Amino acid sequence: MFFKEAKLHGSFIIELQKLEDERGFFARAWCQREFENHGIDVAWVQANLAYTRYQGTLRGLHYQVAPHAEAKLVRCIKGAVFDVSVDLRSGSSTYKQWSGVELSANNHKMVYIPAGCAHGYQALTDEVELFYQVSQFYDSDSERGIRYNDPAFGLEWPLNVEVISDKDKSWPDYIA
Repeated sequence: MFFKEAKLHGSFIIELQKLEDERGFFARAWCQREFENHGIDVAWVQANLAYTRYQGTLRGLHYQVAPHAEAKLVRCIKGAVFDVSVDLRSGSSTYKQWSGVELSANNHKMVYIPAGCAHGYQALTDEVELFYQVSQFYDSDSERGIRYNDPAFGLEWPLNVEVISDKDKSWPDYIA
């Protein structure tokens, strides 16, 4: 795997190291040793699959607060998304900054999002599937969110928001 530091402190865009031949390719999608070599020592406790029907749909931005703050490893396995992380760690050098990357079934990229960052994405195609691992179990009392158009962050989405849940469009303005 090839690790490239992303804009947010402690986050990475990860590309597969493909071993290709006439059949296709083989690649490791997870290697504990390689992640530890990049300072990522995390135990994944849950894996999630999210299906999104329509292009323009926006999901997020979600996070959990301590003691249930969760790191995520996110990959798009069907279609394409614009994947966004927002740094909400008050002591971080990239606090209140955001980072976006296109993840697709074709580019095979993954993004590692550290605990304390909000996460969301917009479907760039119809029929999207996102697979992601998390480091904490879901805890409804710890769930929080920030609105996709909160002026505190200046997020820029590539498409008009066509579909969004009532919950996601109703998060209050972020107050540090």
